[in-house]
Amino acid sequence: MRAHARDPPVEETLGEELRARGHSIATAESCTGGLVGSLLTDVPGSSDYFDRTYCTYTYDAKLDTGVTRESLDEHGAVSEPVARQMAQAIRDAAGTTWGVSTTGIAGPGGGTEEKPVGTVYIGVAHAGDWGSGDSYTTVTRHEFDGSRLDIKEKIARRALRRVEEEL
Repeated sequence: MRAHARDPPVEETLGEELRARGHSIATAESCTGGLVGSLLTDVPGSSDYFDRTYCTYTYDAKLDTGVTRESLDEHGAVSEPVARQMAQAIRDAAGTTWGVSTTGIAGPGGGTEEKPVGTVYIGVAHAGDWGSGDSYTTVTRHEFDGSRLDIKEKIARRALRRVEEEL
C-alpha cells in the first residue's frame, strides 16, 4: 500500500523526527482501521517511538476510549469534536507526546451532501510538559476521492503528515 507514498515515505521521515526529539506517538483510528499504526510499524525500530493503536470503528468503541455520548449524539462520529476527543484520549491513555486520530467515510457508501464519501477529520493532540500550558489539539477536515482503499491510504498518510507539520 504505497500508491500514495512520497519518497521517502512519511512513516520514515516522521519516525526519524520522533526518534530525534525523543517523542512518542499513539493512534486512535476509525475509518482507517489501524492503517496509520500499521504504516508506523512498517519502519524497523518504530518501537522506539510508537506505543499503540486503538481501532474505534463503532460508537461503542469510541465511547470506551474517551469520546462522549453527547459529542456522538450532537455531531456524529465523523466530526471535529469526535476527532478531537479521540486524539486527546489516546495521547493521555498511552502517555505519549502525540496522539493522532482519524474518523471519516471511506466509502463507497455512507456519504451525505454535508459529509460526502472521502470526508475525514484528523485530530492531532500534543502533550506539553506538565504545568507548561503547552498541550494542545488541532483538528483538520479533508476530502479525498478514489476507491475505498485509495481513500484509506490517503487519510492514513495525511494523518502522519499532520503530525509532521506540527513538529
